[in-house]
Amino acid sequence: MVVAGVLRAEDGGFRRGRVHIADGVITEVTTTDDPYTGLEDLIDVGRDYLLPGAVDAHVHSYSHGGEGLRASTSAAAAGGVTTVVEMPFDATGPVNDTDRLKAKQDRLADEAVVDVALLGTCEPGGGWRRAAALAEQGVVGFKVSLFDTDPFRFPRIDDAELLDVMAAVRDAGSTLCTHAENNEIIKALLNDPANRASNDPRVHAKTRPPVSETLGLLTAMEIAADRGNALHVCHLSLGRSAELVRWYREQGVDVSFETCPHYLLLTENDMKTGRLKINPPLRDAANRDAMWRAVAEGLATVISSDHAPWPLELKDHERILDNHSGVPGTETLVATTLGECLRRFGPGEEFGKAVDALTANPADRYGIGHRKGRLRAGHDADLMVLTPTEDWLVDETRLHSNAGWSPYARYAPGARVTLTVARGEVVWSAEKGLLGPPGRGAQVTRR
Repeated sequence: MVVAGVLRAEDGGFRRGRVHIADGVITEVTTTDDPYTGLEDLIDVGRDYLLPGAVDAHVHSYSHGGEGLRASTSAAAAGGVTTVVEMPFDATGPVNDTDRLKAKQDRLADEAVVDVALLGTCEPGGGWRRAAALAEQGVVGFKVSLFDTDPFRFPRIDDAELLDVMAAVRDAGSTLCTHAENNEIIKALLNDPANRASNDPRVHAKTRPPVSETLGLLTAMEIAADRGNALHVCHLSLGRSAELVRWYREQGVDVSFETCPHYLLLTENDMKTGRLKINPPLRDAANRDAMWRAVAEGLATVISSDHAPWPLELKDHERILDNHSGVPGTETLVATTLGECLRRFGPGEEFGKAVDALTANPADRYGIGHRKGRLRAGHDADLMVLTPTEDWLVDETRLHSNAGWSPYARYAPGARVTLTVARGEVVWSAEKGLLGPPGRGAQVTRR
C-alpha cells in the first residue's frame, strides 16, 4: 500500500508526499509530488493531511460496565486514534497486581480494534511494592491520584506514600502520571451545605478552585524533584499550572503535562447542565487561551481526551455534584483539537506542535515512540487522514462509544478524520465506516 497526501517534511513544513507500507510497517516516506508509477495499491487523498495515527494518552474503558475496549477502541479508530493508553481504574478493581493485569490483557486480546498500552496503579498501603512486577509484565506506566475520587476504584495516595510510589516507579524504569488536585480543599468545599444544595452547574467549579489544582500540581512536582523520576501530570486546565511546569522543567525536573480538548474549546460559561462536570472543571476564556498558547509553543506536550464514557443516567442528575465526572471524547479528540488549531493558527508551526501533542509526544512519554507516533521507516504503519471542512457536524447518535452522547453534539470542529490505517490495515473510512474487527488490536509495551 502507498498513501499519498499532505504530510510534514523534515523542515517542519507541510507538503505533498507518500507513505509506503509493507507487512504493517512503514518502509519509506517521501516528500515528492511526482506521479506515482509503482505497483502497490495507491490511496491518494489529494490536499488532505496525512498524519501519524494519534496516541490518546488518557482513556477510561472500564470505569463502568457499559463501555469496554471494544467500544472505546472502535471510537478511537473512527477518530484517527491508532493507540490508546488505557487507565487502570476499573469498576471491577484497579489494575494493581499481576493477576488483574493478566485479566485485562486477555480482554484486550479479545476486544481491541486498535492497539492499546496499559497503565498500572499502586493502591494505598504498600501497593508500590508491586510496581516492578507490573512493569515486567508490560505496563507502560503508572497512575495515581492525589484526590480521593473513589476509595475502591480510584483511591488517594497521600503525600508520605507518594514518596515511595515515585521511587518504586523510578526504579522500575517507568513513568508516573498523576491526577493532581488538593484533597483537603476540595473535600471541605464539597461538604459545604450551601454547595451541596445548589442546582447551579457552576458550583462544580466553585468546589474545585484554581488553587486546588496548582497545590496538587506543586506537591507532585516537588516529590518528583526529590525522587528524580519521570512525572506526567494529567488534564491541567490553568495557564498558571502551565507556567509552574515550565519553571520546574527549567530546574531540571523531568515533568510533562497534558491538557484536553474540553479545556481548549469550552469554558465555565458552557456549563448549562451537569453533563460538563469534569475534574478539574472548565475554566474561563483567559485560561482556555493560555492553554492554546501552551500548545502552540510546545509547553503542553500532550493533548488527550480523558475519555470517560459515563451513560446519561449518571450525568443528568438535577444537582451537578451528584453526577459522575468526565465526558466521552476519544472519537472527537483529533477533529476538535486540530480543527480549532487550524482556525486559530493556520497550517504552520503551531499546527505541527498540536500534531506532535497528539502523536509523537505521548508515544515518547510512555516509552512506545520506537513504534508509534511518527511517519518514519520502521515504525508501525499507523496513520490518519485529516480533511479540513466546515460542513461536518458531530452527530452524537453516530459515535461509537456506548456513552451515546457527546459534549460536542452539533458542533462543527473545522476538520474531520476521513481515513484511519492501523498497522497497515484500513480500520475506518468516512465512506465505508468502521472496518477493523475486535481482536485485531494488540498490546504495546515499552521499548
